[in-house]
Amino acid sequence: MILPSPQSPDPFDAAQSPVVIVGGGPVGLVLALLLDAQGVPSVVCDEGDSSFGHPRGNTHNARTMEHYRRLGIADQVRALGLPREHPTDVAYFTRYSGFELARLPMPSSREKSDLVASAPRLDQVPEPLHRANQMYVERFLVRHARTRPNISLRYGCRIEEVLPDPDGVTLRDSRGRVRRARYVVGCDGGRGVVRRSARIGYTGQRSLDQEILGGRATAAHLRLPTLRQKLLDGREAWSCWAVNKEVVVNLIALDGADEYSLLTSSVDPDAFDPGRLARIVRAAAGADLPVQVLGHRPWTAGVALVAESFGEGRMFLAGDAAHLFTPTGGFGMNTGIDDVANLAWKLAARMHGWGGARLLDSYGAERRPVALRNTGAARELNRNLADIARPAALDLDSAAGRAARAELGTRLAGLGEQFASVGVQLGARYDGSAIVVGEDSDDVPPDSLTRYTPSGVPGGRAPHLWLNGVRGHGSSLFDRLGPGFTLLRLGGSAPRADALRSAAADRGVPLTVLDVPDPAARELYGRDLALVRPDQHLAWRGDREPGDADALLGRLVGD
Repeated sequence: MILPSPQSPDPFDAAQSPVVIVGGGPVGLVLALLLDAQGVPSVVCDEGDSSFGHPRGNTHNARTMEHYRRLGIADQVRALGLPREHPTDVAYFTRYSGFELARLPMPSSREKSDLVASAPRLDQVPEPLHRANQMYVERFLVRHARTRPNISLRYGCRIEEVLPDPDGVTLRDSRGRVRRARYVVGCDGGRGVVRRSARIGYTGQRSLDQEILGGRATAAHLRLPTLRQKLLDGREAWSCWAVNKEVVVNLIALDGADEYSLLTSSVDPDAFDPGRLARIVRAAAGADLPVQVLGHRPWTAGVALVAESFGEGRMFLAGDAAHLFTPTGGFGMNTGIDDVANLAWKLAARMHGWGGARLLDSYGAERRPVALRNTGAARELNRNLADIARPAALDLDSAAGRAARAELGTRLAGLGEQFASVGVQLGARYDGSAIVVGEDSDDVPPDSLTRYTPSGVPGGRAPHLWLNGVRGHGSSLFDRLGPGFTLLRLGGSAPRADALRSAAADRGVPLTVLDVPDPAARELYGRDLALVRPDQHLAWRGDREPGDADALLGRLVGD
């Protein structure tokens, strides 16, 4: 069912919109919410409806959760998905009724909350990764966006033509209606109209040739009313793999009851047969259990494609329109959310008049290298499944079976790095960006999949610290950052920074000055002053004010 937005009866009822977002999935919705937080109106157009009935990604990583926190919705997102006590382990079985091969233990939502409550002051993960299927979060984001004054949602609106010119962009929908926009952002996926209109291609790898999750594969939404009670009682997990000679299936728990998302290469996605899929599930279970197929879709495992550029003129790409991922590691949607965190403040700066003419050029320059890094990491993690041997003896209760299970279990237990990717989640850096000012002596921390090293070197995420012992809202440094730039005065003897305040006021650049006298904060950032961008990345630092504060700000805002 198409749900109309209450703000306006027609998606093309005004002469011009500041920003039109094509694509109303999570990336497009978060972009609209971030623009709303900056006081910029947007119209979100999507050819589908807002029911979001098919499961997709299940991972909202630590950086995405920080963005949700900025928007004031992290707690609501954490209430979605599995029950708070449900295990989030990854478990590998021969069959769901058979032997457990390996288990990668991970904390439940409640356990994560307890860890945050007792975390040390310099802990870098104020918002731990959360498991909730994308469809649940999308539905919430739609409901929340409908309450915001600057967002107009237009589901059931298919954009068929996007025509840029020096002064803006003209959009035409399937009913022939026309609208003007100052900027258009394509969050409309790999086959979206915005990327095609901008004539931007993809580069990279389109598939991975391997038996397990290689090439064309099937995703499905299932209801399995007896699986948990009869076969997994006491052995529940978030991700339940069945690995045997016959099939390889991954069932991901959606609601902690009877709904699951399935991923498998054991079914031909282009000749889909629900009866065949049900037989595959029963083979994975090793039992004759009821299977209800609620939906399915094809996908391509191993894909790692990145757009040749992230924008052309007044048109920009984000999310799947800018990069396509294999799902291993859960990097796809999260990279898209980080895209729009970078883009939103730059669009707002241009709309409000304090962003320079070259500010938007920095979007692709900063985000495309991150996309190349993240798609490559996901593809390499997908390769880990390539040479897993599945001898027939796995199912046997014999010496040969025990030996085979021990060998495979050891191999599977070593796959944990894809679930410990905090380096990918928090470690994106914009070194060399035209709007980041570093020093020749800066020692950039090494890039790592599994480790994040906090650093005061400009270009990276601002290091986190708790400002008091409460560990609640308002206690995180991130909670005190302003909507524009934030100047941190660190330690007990930081300069007043009157020149930076004055330069920001003269330019109309929103600047919050935050005193953090804690010596630990000064040590963490390595300087007395640090300037944090609206996307929480460090733009500049120093022990004294710059010699020309206006010139510095001019560079940081893209003059």
